[in-house]
Amino acid sequence: MSDLLEFAQSDPGLLIGGEWREAHAGGRFAVLDPADGTELAKAADGSVHDAVDALDAAVAAQAAWAETAPRERGEILRAGYAGVTAHADEFARLISLEMGKTLAEAKGEVGYGAEFLRWFSEEAVRVHGRWMHAPAGGSRLLTMKKPVGPCLLITPWNFPLAMATRKIGPAIAAGCTMVVKPAELTPLTTLALARVLTEAGLPPGVLNVVTTSDSAALSKELMADDRLRKVSFTGSTEVGKILVRQSAGELQRLSMELGGNAPFLVFEDADVAAAVDGAMLAKMRNMGEACTSANRFLVHESVAEEFGARLAERMAALRTGRGQDDGVDVGPLINPDAVESIDQLVTDAVHDGATLLTGGKVPDGPGYFYPPTVLSGVPEDSQINGVEIFGPVAPISTFADEDEAVRRANGTEYGLVAYAYTRDLARTIRLAERLEFGMLGLNTGLVSNPAAPFGGVKSSGFGREGGFEGIEEYLSTTYVGIGVS
Repeated sequence: MSDLLEFAQSDPGLLIGGEWREAHAGGRFAVLDPADGTELAKAADGSVHDAVDALDAAVAAQAAWAETAPRERGEILRAGYAGVTAHADEFARLISLEMGKTLAEAKGEVGYGAEFLRWFSEEAVRVHGRWMHAPAGGSRLLTMKKPVGPCLLITPWNFPLAMATRKIGPAIAAGCTMVVKPAELTPLTTLALARVLTEAGLPPGVLNVVTTSDSAALSKELMADDRLRKVSFTGSTEVGKILVRQSAGELQRLSMELGGNAPFLVFEDADVAAAVDGAMLAKMRNMGEACTSANRFLVHESVAEEFGARLAERMAALRTGRGQDDGVDVGPLINPDAVESIDQLVTDAVHDGATLLTGGKVPDGPGYFYPPTVLSGVPEDSQINGVEIFGPVAPISTFADEDEAVRRANGTEYGLVAYAYTRDLARTIRLAERLEFGMLGLNTGLVSNPAAPFGGVKSSGFGREGGFEGIEEYLSTTYVGIGVS
């Protein structure tokens, strides 16, 4: 076992003010392997007292960190990128162990996550304001960008490295200190990342990590503190709304990356083979446990049968098993509740009149597995079309024309991402203008890219992560009027 793996699984404690220490109460919680339900490790169970200590450390470090040269911040991020890349195999194994995805997918996440550190290392030196003459004359207008201040970064369990770097990277680049609260289900990867960033030269107090089994109590305590100036959260819309309400007391800046219900549109002129390839990417990334996962397949009635047969053939060929085993394509889901929820959705869809093309049966244990599943002829009002599945199930419905496709695609409270396959250039422009989503994948099943702004509209949240826009979430604008008359 590698040093980094040993470190993450050895219960290093909480990172506060540059020191690894036990939780105040000395409590710990178990981190389980979803492939068989066995215990992987213990993690320190931080309390509200630990969270306040972490915020104290972040506040104490804020002024000096904000004054640090942008180039220096960028070089630390670049060193962090090199450190993550050098330990790519260890990170991949750790992600696979605590989250369940295959090693191949975990390695993909490591590469993707590391790129946020590299991208924001380059953006650190490109923060700028403007200078202009006042239109009426007599004065000059100067604007400058400043770090927002201490942040609370709350990350989800499904991409434990990438979701951490996507928040930590721009915070470091902008000159903000932070308290990171990783998901209870997958805290080990964040601990390993914190060690790498510390060894890359990050000063004490800039990055503080508090693992806990009581996320709600920690976030409530910190968000009631007027020293906390920014909250970034990735998770469910339900929890996101609670955090938005909690932020009102101190008017914290917010970035909310919440739930999704992504439509995958296949038009009559689409390259069906290419659409199936894209569907496999959009549906099966992370076993379907991704907010960007294709959730509803809306296929033109003239190509629906061909598309369904091809997709079912591809899905049926996938091998389910432990993520670290050779030849496995689909790992376990995160916990038993996920399996139960997905199985109920499939059962209800079949009861509503859908046809099961492949999958649909929970295998015997151990572990939290569900087979890749394809349903055809799913009625528009079936519950599976209205909720985020978060698993390897593809429900297919048909549409007759573009207007119907757009209406049904937009017929959700969510607006994170949509996908569409068509060879009609004019249609691609119309879809980009008419679909109510923060992101659109045209003839591709993969939209996530560190150089692109990631985020949604409606109940999928607000704010953007990644791209040129990502660092703006951690900056405030100061305007200076200069009289020259």
